[in-house]
Amino acid sequence: MSEELKQYRKSLRVINMANVDSQPVIKEVKGYNNEPFVMYGEKNDYYDRVIESYLGSPTNSRCINGICDMIYGRGLDATNSEERQKDFMEMKRLFNPHEVKKVIGDLKKLGQGTAQVIYNKSKTKILRFVHTPTECWRAGKADSTGTITKYYYHPKWKEYRSTDKLKNLPTFGHGSKDDQIELYIFRPYRSGFYYYSPVDYHGCLPYCDLEEEVAEYHISNIQNGLQPSMLINFNNGVPPEEIQEEMERKITDKFAGASNSGRFILAFNDDIDTSATIEPIHLPDAHAQYQFLADEAREKIMLGHGVVSPILLGIKDNTGFGNNAEELRTSSILMDKMVIQPFKDLMLDGINEILAKNGAFLNTYFVTLQPIEFTDVEKIATKIKREEETGEKLSSVKLTDDFNDEEGDDMLDQLAGLGEEINSDQWELVYSEAITDADNPPSVPEHFNAISARPNDNSTQDQGEYKIRYAYMPIRKSPKSRNFCKHMEGFTEAQIVFRREDINQMSFRGVNRELGHKKRNYSLFKFKGGKNCHHYWEMRVYKRIVSEGERASEGSVSDPKNPKEVPIRPVDMPGNGAHPSTLSKIKKALGL
Repeated sequence: MSEELKQYRKSLRVINMANVDSQPVIKEVKGYNNEPFVMYGEKNDYYDRVIESYLGSPTNSRCINGICDMIYGRGLDATNSEERQKDFMEMKRLFNPHEVKKVIGDLKKLGQGTAQVIYNKSKTKILRFVHTPTECWRAGKADSTGTITKYYYHPKWKEYRSTDKLKNLPTFGHGSKDDQIELYIFRPYRSGFYYYSPVDYHGCLPYCDLEEEVAEYHISNIQNGLQPSMLINFNNGVPPEEIQEEMERKITDKFAGASNSGRFILAFNDDIDTSATIEPIHLPDAHAQYQFLADEAREKIMLGHGVVSPILLGIKDNTGFGNNAEELRTSSILMDKMVIQPFKDLMLDGINEILAKNGAFLNTYFVTLQPIEFTDVEKIATKIKREEETGEKLSSVKLTDDFNDEEGDDMLDQLAGLGEEINSDQWELVYSEAITDADNPPSVPEHFNAISARPNDNSTQDQGEYKIRYAYMPIRKSPKSRNFCKHMEGFTEAQIVFRREDINQMSFRGVNRELGHKKRNYSLFKFKGGKNCHHYWEMRVYKRIVSEGERASEGSVSDPKNPKEVPIRPVDMPGNGAHPSTLSKIKKALGL
């Protein structure tokens, strides 16, 4: 290689742009007293990286804020709020709107949300639900069963030192009886990640940086007097390499980067005949190139967030608002189903689990922000589903005494959606018992064997590969039967049966309540069609048909625990099935 070429190679410098990690680093480390926790990010700073993208990119922050608003909507509600008013008040007391909004904000912005669940002294009841910043918590090492039982707290993890003593809290359900505070982590599943869940828009983070850099360039360019990029020539010879590096570093520190409006080119020359020059480098169509970068960044950011139409988040597009009303409606429905609803479901699963700890059971939902004309109201089959989709309360539905009006029929039509049509190719009826004698409640013979249990049973009464369902019997086809009984007989005739939970759900929803005491909801599981009803529930036991070559292990199935009234016809009950308060009045009138 010639000396001249060597000299040119020494003079060449390449200035690299910042590199963006494609996947956050997750690594187990040991802190104070050798307590193992899991760092998140190259410098334990993934959350800081995401927060910076939120603060620096206007499109990113608008998408996050808009989606958070759409998730929370107009707040928490429940379809059975009237029937379970005590549980509903417990939900309102426990879940403060401000705390829920903060958790939702972290869930969307940081990939997971965190809340402190605070118990009473005896740890029999949850007293408070309080948001805690997700970026301040790191997961502890999972135990031998793969369960994360604790999280460690530090206010600024980038400044963490191994000598810092860390506080920790147990995760929900893993604290001791003395732990009055536990952490509930709202975290979606992400393939390839166990300890943490990266944000759902992780792929567009480089474009958030790009948008921020373009904005910073334009601002600095104006502040610096619209100074263009420069070619800097030093025409007094080529200095030693150490001097070149020092000069390059000083010029880089002073002029390079978005905050100094672009790059420079550094050249060292042997020719001293010409004077030192600083020549502007004109970028042709610079405004068009920067506009392209800005538009490309915005488009990719909205793609990362799953934004179907920018107008939904208050971002104006170029299509015009007046001519695309139907497109906007369709976009709103699609975004609600594909983007918003998964976040809602994740939050509601956690909320319902916390409520269950306090013995409160509700059909919770977030009231949507969508205008009612943007929902598929005409395609919603039931009033319950309509309430979940639109926030229109069922309490506004008035049922007449004869149950023949449109709203009453709608309530009855909902029953088909609760029932289950048994697939005879997969399930075999192995036992059924129709008993009307109160002294002989239905039971399951002890000699039945079952295949080993699986965790995805559809009913709490299902046991292993047996499932227990109930049919409304008998099929009388009497013209004098009540509408409710006629509907239920029709389901039985069509081989549609119900879980115990299904029947309880009918009761909560007020089906047939016009025949209840003072037209209030009553237990259909106990009192069927009401006073003087000739029907009862028949318990049916179905066994899964084992496919060829599948092994079956031995097990057993025990009797389900049902109220004693389940197998009894109301007509055979005291007072012909009248409500106890009504029955006491009859006895009093008769002097009994």
